Amino acid sequence: MKSNILVIGGTGKTGRRVVEKLKQQGQNVRIGTRSGSPAFDWNDPSTYASALRGIDKAYIVFYPDLAVPGAKVAIRSLAEAAKNEGLQKLVLLSGKGEREAELCEQIIMQSGIDYTIVRASWFMQNFSESFFLDPILAGQVALPKSEAKVPYVHADDIASVVVEALLNEKHNGQVYQLTGSRTLTFPEVMETIAKVSVREIQFTPTSLEEYISSLERLGVPEDFVWLLNYLFSNVLDAPGNNVVTSDVEKVLGRKPIDFNTYAEETAKTGVWNQAIIQSI
Repeated sequence: MKSNILVIGGTGKTGRRVVEKLKQQGQNVRIGTRSGSPAFDWNDPSTYASALRGIDKAYIVFYPDLAVPGAKVAIRSLAEAAKNEGLQKLVLLSGKGEREAELCEQIIMQSGIDYTIVRASWFMQNFSESFFLDPILAGQVALPKSEAKVPYVHADDIASVVVEALLNEKHNGQVYQLTGSRTLTFPEVMETIAKVSVREIQFTPTSLEEYISSLERLGVPEDFVWLLNYLFSNVLDAPGNNVVTSDVEKVLGRKPIDFNTYAEETAKTGVWNQAIIQSI
């Protein structure tokens, strides 16, 4: 059955994958961005209702993260607008082990609309589509919590679970915690990426204070510095966050994509060799 589905953040890491998968299944998709028509802007609640009008279901991705100050107010406003517009289902992307994000989850759960909560571990794509890419290209990566074991999850697996949740009522009321099939430390990640991209990447453990100071010196936006400080200090090695779950297999009927597979496929795109190509 065809539905009208709003994908908030439809050009982001999971959003664009959700859009693609929904369109492949013949669904009507509206992309919720500031440049969309109608526009959707998290910083402008007056855009919520028009973006939701005529929509049956929505995938919610809050930028930059549900943990940041102001997220609860925005999520509450969105939930109220969705209720007023008669939406049937909300699927919220949340963060595994983030207490502040769980407070946002409660707002969706108590909205009176059917929901599915998708709590994801750190994305594999953070190393190829996000904040870890630049130091990888420079060949010099310095990060805190170097021995933290993280069960990285592939954005394709997240998107596949989201689409399944949007299209099948059996997932109503469920909270899924998505991880990969094993944990990796930062040095292990860099060793894998160096191997598949055939280049040297030096990893240096550093303190959280030194890492945050380096971000500030580089002129990284204040809200993003706050978020990274929060994630490293409160989430990365929080109790239970190194636990591998079976929820990807539970929903999709297959094992999650392995980090080695991600690394090999990503290396073929050349994204980790840009610095080498540009220097020739």
